[in-house]
Amino acid sequence: MRQTRGPEFIRFFKPVLEALKESGGSGTAAEIIDQAIEKMNISEKEQEATNKNGQSRVRNQVNWARLYLVQAGYLGSSKRGIWSLTEKGMSLDLVSFDVLGTFKHVQETFRGEKKTKIKAEPFEKEAGEHDIEPEDHREKLLNIIKSLPPGGFERLSQRLLRESGFQQVAVTGRSGDGGIDGMGILQVNPFVSFNVLFQCKRYQGAVTPSQVRDFRGAMMGRADKGIIITTGTFTLDAKKEARRDGVPPIELVDGDLLVEMFERLELGLSPRKTYDVDERFFDEFKK
Repeated sequence: MRQTRGPEFIRFFKPVLEALKESGGSGTAAEIIDQAIEKMNISEKEQEATNKNGQSRVRNQVNWARLYLVQAGYLGSSKRGIWSLTEKGMSLDLVSFDVLGTFKHVQETFRGEKKTKIKAEPFEKEAGEHDIEPEDHREKLLNIIKSLPPGGFERLSQRLLRESGFQQVAVTGRSGDGGIDGMGILQVNPFVSFNVLFQCKRYQGAVTPSQVRDFRGAMMGRADKGIIITTGTFTLDAKKEARRDGVPPIELVDGDLLVEMFERLELGLSPRKTYDVDERFFDEFKK
């Protein structure tokens, strides 16, 4: 339900908290975002929309909701891709939870922090859209990948699959091949292997269920599994289609997971370690 006041992203405050409570207090970012979108019955069309940075607009809003809930003390600030409730969040009564009041309180906190890293764009009259300043390596890496030509993205995906343990990875990229961009073999052990076909989509928006079905149709009888790699996202129905019973499974790699894989493999990235001081950690020791 739309809020009558405040930016549009605060509509996800309760769904995020509900999803985490139902998941036992924690969950991966992808899981909680999907559950929050599903709870809000966000349409496929809205899931496909992007903001001016090419990010999924609705997923960007869920991330902003998470950011505010962290600042309000309801969620932990883990940077390991896991969202979790704090004790304050676990004990929160969602029935009486003041969404707008929480937003206003956090806004006041941000105004009082002179060195905040958050840039809040003016709210649109209808959308109330926020964009996070693209400063970190994840945003920069994804923007570089999005800027590659189609053939370059296919070769990059080939390299990523090889680094991930696939063998005999070849890029085909032939027109009229049903969208299949390449193939490879995943050797699980000396006795078990899978033939895998993959498709690469340099998308700003979301991959739809019809595109997943089309790819599955092209791979029928040719491989044991399929992989769709995109710089964008997948709608909830696309994810359900990929996991549907009775048909060959298709693994989905969206932009966020793509960046995580590059991080894990340190592929195209030079790791370094730095720290930000969490001043709130020391508050209890000042008493």
